[in-house]
Amino acid sequence: MALPPRLSDEERNRALEIAKASRQERAQFKNRLNKGEITLAQLLDSAERSPALAKMRVLELLESIPGYGKIRAQSLMEKYEISSTRRIQGLGRHQRQSLLKEFDIPNIHQRGRLLVLSGPGGVGKSSVAKALRLVDGFWVSVSATTRAARFNESEGVDYFFYSNERFDEAIRNDEFLEWAEFAGNRYGTPAAAVNEALAKGIHVLLEIEIEGAKQVREHSPEAHLVFLEPPSWEELVSRLEGRGTDSPERRAARLALAQEELAAASFFDTVIVNERVEDVVASLIRLASA
Repeated sequence: MALPPRLSDEERNRALEIAKASRQERAQFKNRLNKGEITLAQLLDSAERSPALAKMRVLELLESIPGYGKIRAQSLMEKYEISSTRRIQGLGRHQRQSLLKEFDIPNIHQRGRLLVLSGPGGVGKSSVAKALRLVDGFWVSVSATTRAARFNESEGVDYFFYSNERFDEAIRNDEFLEWAEFAGNRYGTPAAAVNEALAKGIHVLLEIEIEGAKQVREHSPEAHLVFLEPPSWEELVSRLEGRGTDSPERRAARLALAQEELAAASFFDTVIVNERVEDVVASLIRLASA
């Protein structure tokens, strides 16, 4: 086997500079694609003129598309029989056409914004979500759950009520943006309805727990995560203590959990203090329109 050529320091430095410039160019185009500033077709056209883009892996490209994470991108690669190591320059004509058809959205700039609202228990997330349901152009996502419906709950309005078998199937098929288990039941956010609303230009709000918000960030990098804080610790304690249905032990557990949850604020893109529900709703509308 022939040995690789020996490079001088000058040649090595030049090669490193070229590699760095190529990485920066690919990162720039991926960022623009993720923000909706360019379409997939425009990026593929640019790759015909740019060796750096031509050498980008197709899987890396798909993961940059809004709403696509590693799992969905890999699933699409398998659907069109594209090798996980295939680069843009190696795409076959039919593979290229199939990808362009998959993302043939009439106007990508009209895509809605995905907002994720989270925060400690008792901070008022449900009240904010309830108020936002009345705002035109917004849709508050409905979760799926394995728990039984209560007498005043309706299918598709309060929750989608799944059997354990149906929930297992949804997990296997990567149908959730996030899911978690709580008090013996499982809860998840179906991705299909969220993506359908976003594609129609409707802004979507997910009102979920902090761990769920982290899962959404992995699954949908374009999501904007919003952390809702109480005006003060004393105010949060007052709200939690005011829940008359909780036992003293349960209230103590909620307070301890709230302290842990407040420490997660730095993970989020935006922090909003819930002084008034109306002000929080106004802030969310501004974020969606930014």
